[in-house]
Amino acid sequence: MRLFRRAAALFLCVCVICFIARSGLLDKLGKGDTAVGAAYFSAMLAMPEGAAAGAAAADGEEDEEPYIPDPQIVEAPVLSSRVSAASQPSAADPADTVGKILPKFISPYTAGLHWNKIYIRNMTSKEIDLEAEMAQPLSWAPAITGEPEVLILHTHATESYMPEDRDFYTADDPTHSEDDSQNVVRVGEAIAQQLTAAGIGVIHDKTLHDKASYTGSYGRSAETAARYLEEYPSIKVILDVHRDSVSSGEKDKVKPVVEVDGRQAAQIMLVVGCEDGKVTDFPNWRENFRLAIRMQQTCEELYPGLARPMYFAPKKYNQNLSPGSMLFEMGTEANTLEEAVYAGELAGKALAQVLLDLK
Repeated sequence: MRLFRRAAALFLCVCVICFIARSGLLDKLGKGDTAVGAAYFSAMLAMPEGAAAGAAAADGEEDEEPYIPDPQIVEAPVLSSRVSAASQPSAADPADTVGKILPKFISPYTAGLHWNKIYIRNMTSKEIDLEAEMAQPLSWAPAITGEPEVLILHTHATESYMPEDRDFYTADDPTHSEDDSQNVVRVGEAIAQQLTAAGIGVIHDKTLHDKASYTGSYGRSAETAARYLEEYPSIKVILDVHRDSVSSGEKDKVKPVVEVDGRQAAQIMLVVGCEDGKVTDFPNWRENFRLAIRMQQTCEELYPGLARPMYFAPKKYNQNLSPGSMLFEMGTEANTLEEAVYAGELAGKALAQVLLDLK
């Protein structure tokens, strides 16, 4: 029996070592970033909805979600007694409660890579000089003539939100919906409205690329983007708008929130890929990156804390299709639709300012 236990322990250790090697944690530790490495490993163990598979298989199928929950989580600012009590079990929770919903503020300010209100979680082998990157002009500039210059689409359009604001969820609470008024398409529309109000030409594609199957949704959204680019050569910016998923423990869900002008908004996260390691044929990644860091900085200047640290990873996410591609994560499935739509309005205003400043 003792021999069996030793063999089992040895097998477990081998599995953990293999996991760390595949996740890229050794690279982090090799750079001396032990805190990030430990937090990354901890977060990987707690990830919901297939996000862990997407992180571990970074060089494989790109239909997995591109995000990793940020470990730098602190309590949300208290907006009301209801919010401050949300982390405690409610006596009114129904018998079919699966877990709690925890309002949290995911801080960007502890990101390992930062400069002048730009905060990044660098998951690549790239050594990035943010000051130098910001000094480089983009190869294109918005014309602001009324022609379509921004394409908004949704690779995972059915991603949805909590139907109401409460501190628990049940098995009946949906995480996906084909109703455009309830899913992330509604958030994309909020972004589009702000861009249009600023005089920027926008096309908002509402195709449910993940309706038939989650697998293959990136391929389908790439085909959609290619059609628009062929029809409208004026398009330079492509926004793929998603919503995130962050867990806390085995069953509890985190809703990232921040107070902006007295209202509760879902926190957002920018996701940008690059050519690194096995990811090749991605020559325009720096163009995307330079646009994204301007967006990250502008969000922080206008609405401090709205944007979590940008997630910079060795992936494509279809961002090789244009020199202005970004992926937005708008809250999580624990946020309410109202919080996510408000975040969309704020993000739309920030992006409009970025593009107008580039003109």
